[in-house]
This record gives sequence, structure tokens and C-alpha cells, in this order.
Amino acid sequence: MNWLLNLYETYESNLDRVGAIEKKYNDREYTLLPLSHTTQNAHIAVEITEAGEFHSATVIEKGDASTLIPCTEESASRAGSKVAPYPLHDKLSYVAGDFVAYGGKIKKEEPFGAYIKQLEEWAHSPYACAKVKSIYSYLSKRQLIEDLVAHNILYLDADGYLIDKWEKKFEALHKEKPPIFSLVSGEQESAFIRFNVYSPDKILSKVWKDPEMYDSFIRYYSHLLGKDDFCYVTGKMLPSTERHANKIRHSADKAKLISANDTSGFTFRGRFTQSGDAASISYEVSQKAHNALKWLINRQGKIIDQRVFLVWGNDDLDIPDLTEDYYSFDPEPAEVKVQKSYTNKEFADEVAKALDGYRNKLSSESKSDVNILVLDSATTGRLAVLYYRNMDKDLYLDKLTEWHSTCVWLHRYRKNEQDERIEFYGAPATKDIAFAAYGPKANEKVVKGLMERILPCIVDGQKIPQDIVKSAFHRASNPVAMEKWEWEKTLSITCALINKQEGYNMPLDTENDDRDYLFGRLLAIADVLERRALDNDEKRSTNAIRYMNSFSRHPERTWRTIQACLQPHQARLGARVTYYSSLIDEVASKISINDFNNKPLSGKYLLGFYSQRHELYKKKEN
Repeated sequence: MNWLLNLYETYESNLDRVGAIEKKYNDREYTLLPLSHTTQNAHIAVEITEAGEFHSATVIEKGDASTLIPCTEESASRAGSKVAPYPLHDKLSYVAGDFVAYGGKIKKEEPFGAYIKQLEEWAHSPYACAKVKSIYSYLSKRQLIEDLVAHNILYLDADGYLIDKWEKKFEALHKEKPPIFSLVSGEQESAFIRFNVYSPDKILSKVWKDPEMYDSFIRYYSHLLGKDDFCYVTGKMLPSTERHANKIRHSADKAKLISANDTSGFTFRGRFTQSGDAASISYEVSQKAHNALKWLINRQGKIIDQRVFLVWGNDDLDIPDLTEDYYSFDPEPAEVKVQKSYTNKEFADEVAKALDGYRNKLSSESKSDVNILVLDSATTGRLAVLYYRNMDKDLYLDKLTEWHSTCVWLHRYRKNEQDERIEFYGAPATKDIAFAAYGPKANEKVVKGLMERILPCIVDGQKIPQDIVKSAFHRASNPVAMEKWEWEKTLSITCALINKQEGYNMPLDTENDDRDYLFGRLLAIADVLERRALDNDEKRSTNAIRYMNSFSRHPERTWRTIQACLQPHQARLGARVTYYSSLIDEVASKISINDFNNKPLSGKYLLGFYSQRHELYKKKEN
């Protein structure tokens, strides 16, 4: 219940955002839903005059389809042939009183009868506003399809019935294919209709964006709720519910987090006689918690293959995301930073300074807890909480500081807003770790699984699973199997993972006598030497890079091959080769005779390779 309580408190902390339309990066709208409301993609917009007459109608473009609609407990969870109308906006079969006259088929109960009765009760209640009364006045005339056909929104066949599916034979009647058939996946009768009230004298806010409409239905519906019961989340006696929201990840999502509708199977039977015996949640808490969750997922959640990764604060929403890399919350010019020879301790201080901004912004008086939530579904109907942690915000930021100052390396794969490649020093994003370990074409199921496994490494300080490190190591040791940019990215991320285990510093450690580290340095010197000897327009890989995979498994034997291949390049460099040759001699002399063998290298050789190569290139730039 803890995650429900924190979502409920988040809703309470953001009441000023309820109904306020926000836009995502792709210009899709979302909002913190009011109580007793949900979202639906509409296909047709119908304008009604204030006097209750038809004014106009349009087919809605896909980018404007998302519509905020009032809903009851029954309509929010309706399925199949069950008749459970939405209170205002709904499918054509519900809102059109002339549906049967135009060929509509009714199985048992007529949907329009249930719909208009429910709308009438709202329109005649003391909570109704003028817009509801106008829409009810028009729909009670039972002529919606007639008007939509007259205004070329819906189309009939030769017998005067709604066309089920567009076929070429209908071109004789209607020439080209009408827009409605491109929007509705099924028949015309499945089109979803939203209503608006038009006034020539004044500008009225759209019905589905009008706070007065939200408030009208909330106050009306609150008097229709069930009996009071003990709410396990708040500890209060409140109207309870057994029906909980779906559409959590997106508008077409049917999976529910809380469900107990199985009265014949074994969802709760055998332990309890009624679902409420296990736990009871009030309607208000369920609505607010689910609406807050939907809003947070739209606002800042990450969805990988339908798995949701979400980090938020109860009172302060903008919490640094633990799945992101260090550059995402400290985008300072990396050119300034990398000139410093950071030790891990110095960089930890830099990370702490960057995160101090978040510490200062977060309220010191409020609870300011941080929540980490992972959701996924195994079936279309059930959604599960795979991971949940509620942490003190200072502890959370301390854990982030530790992660971003230990799993660090120099990376060159990010781009700034000007689409320029930049350098940054820090921890990679968890999604980039997945691509380093399994490649950019890795199945999303594999990616989301790795991201979930990395979370305890960040939050609890656990060791990175060895299979992840090994997989990244083997890919980084095989540069010929990928493009140069991909290998460079894989290499730096792998170095960060290995550095998390070994605790090395990024700057070249000339005093390090570790065998694997020294072999890595030798490989880097051979790579730079050959690259310096090649023409500037020569793009082929050096022998050091081509033999890298073999070198990691048989270093002594492969080094002899690489060194033999270096001789023509050394001759071509002339006097400039002296520095590289003496450097090879210096590094090789540090490897003891007993260690100069074919024992496979560990990941430390990549650290030596990267640091030595970076040092050599940096000297030329200077």
C-alpha cells in the first residue's frame, strides 16, 4: 500500500495542475486527470449550439484525438458486449438515438437508452451546468447520424445504412475514400464522438478542457458512490470501490494494477469470501493514485517494451533520474572538465556539487521522499509492480553521488543541442549499458531486463552482475565487428563498468605495474604509432585494432605478430618513431618475464589501453 499512499500524496501536492494541459516532446497532450475522468481517442467532434441544435461536425486529426472525458466505475472497466455508457462522450452506438434506423445492430439492451437516461439524470441534477443541458437537449432528439450524414461526416450505402467497411464499389456513390474510414479501425459505428458547445457571441472553452465541466460531474457523481468502508491506504472510512483504473501506460492499455473481478476462479477465493476481505481501497484514493501515476508516466517515465521506469518525489517532482547518465543533469562544457586530471575523490566532489542544486531545490520542511517504481505486464489484463523503493531524498542523492563518481569514464558519444559531439566524464545511462553489453540491435526485452538488474547496483550499492561486465568486455575487445563510433562508445562504457570494480583513475597511471594494464598500454602505443604513420585520409583499422580480440586471449603470441607488423610503419615515421619505440620499451620492460605469457587478459587491459591512447592523442593536441 506504500506506493499507493505516495501516489495519492503526489496528487494532493499537485492539485493546481489538475486539468491543466501539458505537452510531451512529441506535442502529444496529457494532464493530471480530475477525479472520475479518463482519456479516450476521439474520431468525430460535434458542435452543439447553446439552444441544443446541431451546428457543425469535423473529423478529428490523429494529433488532436486525445480527449478528457468523464467516466463512471462501470464505464471505465466495460468490456465486450456489456452496456456501460460513458456519461457524455462515447461511441456512436451509444450517443446516436437513430443508430438502429441506420442499420445498427443491437444484441440485448439498447446502448442509447442507457446512455440518454444517465445523461438525463446528470442534466436534471442540481450540479449540472449549461453545457450539459445543451448537449442533452440535442441528443434527446435522436437525429445525430442523420445530421452527420447530411454534413458528409458519415456515409451510407445504396440501401441507406451505414457502410460497414469501405470497398471500391462505394466509389460510385461517394467517389473517393472518406477520411473517417482512415481513422476508424473497424466499422463507422465504432467511431468515438466528442461534443462541444458553440456560441457566436462569446468564446467558450472546449467541453473536454473546461474545469466547470469537470467540477459539475465530480460533484454529481460523488453522490452516487457506494457505501463507506475502511480504506487501507488512508485509514479512514470512505466510499469504497472494487473497480480500479486501466489505461495506465497509454490510452489503449487494458492492464490493471488492482483487480479482483474473478468470482469463479482463484484470484481471492479460498482465502477470502469477498475481495474486500483482503484489502479495501476507497474510490477517491484509487482515482487519485492512478491518475497521479498516469500523469507521472507521461511527464517523466521511461517505457521500454511496455516496462515502465519511474522516479519521482512526493512534493518535488523533478528528481534526477537514476537511469540517466551524468551529463543529463550536469551539462557543463566537457572541454573544461576533461582538462583536469580527476581522481575519483575529486570527481566525487564535483558530482556532489552538481547534485547540491537538487538538494537545495527540494523542500527541507516537507517529507521529500523519493520513489522508484518499475511496472510491467505479463498479460494484457494484469500489471505488476516489479520493483518499488521509497527513500529519503538525501540518501537517494548520496547513492547517486556514489554511483556517478565510481562507475565513471570519459565518454564521447553524446551530442549537445547544436548536434555537436561532446565529451563528458561520468557514469553512462543504464540503457547505454544495455547496448554496450548486447549491441544496439538488442531485443527490448533484454534491454529492459538489464535496466532493472542495474537498479539495485545504483540504489543499494550492489556489484554489477558479472555476466553484464563480461558481455561488454567481449564486445569491446572485438572492434572489427562494429563501426568505429559504436566501438568507441562500447569501449568507454565498458571501461566505466570495469572501473566500478577496480577503482582506477581515468588519467594514465605510469606507476601501475599490473600485467593486464601494461599489456593494454602496449596495444594503445602500437595503435597510435601506426595511425601516425598512415595518411590522413586512410580510414582502415590499424593492426592493433584488427588483432585486438586475439590479443585479449593470447597477448604474448599476438604481440609478436603486432610488433612485426609495426616495422614498416616505424620506418615510415623516421625520426618521429624514437618516442614511440622508447615508450614501447619502457612499458614492456615493466612486465616481468613470468607474466609475459598467453594467459587471457582481464578487463583492466582496456583501462590501460584507453588511458594510454587518450594520453598520446592529448599530447598531440596540446
